[in-house]
Amino acid sequence: MFDYLSRIGLDVDAIAQAVNLSPGRIAELPPEQGLPARQYSRLYKEAVVQMQTLNQPLPWAAGIGSEPFELMCHCMISGKTLREALQLAARFEMLLYPLIKHRVSLTEEHGQARLGYHMGIGEDESGLVPEDWDRADHQESVSRASGLLIWHALCGWLVGQALEAEEVRIAAPYVNDEYLERLSAVFHCPVRFDAEQNVLVFSAQQLDRRLVHTGDSLREFLDNAVYELIAIDQQPVSTSAAIKSLISIDLPSGMPSFTRISEHLHMSESSLRRRLQKENTSYQSLKDEVRCQIAIDKLLHEEATVADLADYLGFTEPSSFVRSFKGWTGETPRSYRDKMQALGTH
Repeated sequence: MFDYLSRIGLDVDAIAQAVNLSPGRIAELPPEQGLPARQYSRLYKEAVVQMQTLNQPLPWAAGIGSEPFELMCHCMISGKTLREALQLAARFEMLLYPLIKHRVSLTEEHGQARLGYHMGIGEDESGLVPEDWDRADHQESVSRASGLLIWHALCGWLVGQALEAEEVRIAAPYVNDEYLERLSAVFHCPVRFDAEQNVLVFSAQQLDRRLVHTGDSLREFLDNAVYELIAIDQQPVSTSAAIKSLISIDLPSGMPSFTRISEHLHMSESSLRRRLQKENTSYQSLKDEVRCQIAIDKLLHEEATVADLADYLGFTEPSSFVRSFKGWTGETPRSYRDKMQALGTH
């Protein structure tokens, strides 16, 4: 990311400092050292904000992190079903197409739905693809494929269930076997390059799925959209993602019961348990994931005390929270915060 931003002429240090990261200190880390995924999400979002100042259409990942993407999502969330949400998105992006140079379309025929991702970026609008960049030769293929990746993930997030694609067609040249295998693993279906259309093909019945999110959960989602969507190749969007979103919404007023969650998802409790078993998780595990993510976020960005976190996350005693946090991360809250802050700029 830092290398790419420098190649397109942006101030890497300023972008990193905006999210309290130091490129120099990160470069000194051993290759196996990980960083919080949400920290990368904030870095990506800040980078997109700066990319927009170049007044060039964003070629990557359907414009995720940009103002048009966020406005489109606010438009989509008013739909009741996936079909309505995608129809709203298609209308929105058609209006903005002269500016953003990409759009989606939805067609249905013989029980199949085709979600198309179209791009119209010309050579005079390729300022965000530097010639000396090692990925420049694959720009068209990655742009079109990443657009479909984002739309596949976004659909899954909206309905709380992975979109079950039947086929993915990419209207761009083949890259290599490794990239093809990665895409196939994410989409869980055949992927074909050099196609006439750039589309996701899936059963039209899935368009009738109800949206499980609200404007409130959308706002939280957009703060970490890159974490939620671009990191989808590590864990596909699933029922688990919807449950974690619903837990986050209800947490300030108390941890929601399993019964309440099943009602939100329009599923019976037995069906929901089977779904979670299929995804190799449990409601307790999801609750712990959410509490861990929130604890880390508040530790790093709100300077919350252990007592405040214990109370917010529903622990009866601060010591219980500390034990749980150490079980989640391997460190105490204090040591984790000290380690992560040492990588920042102040």
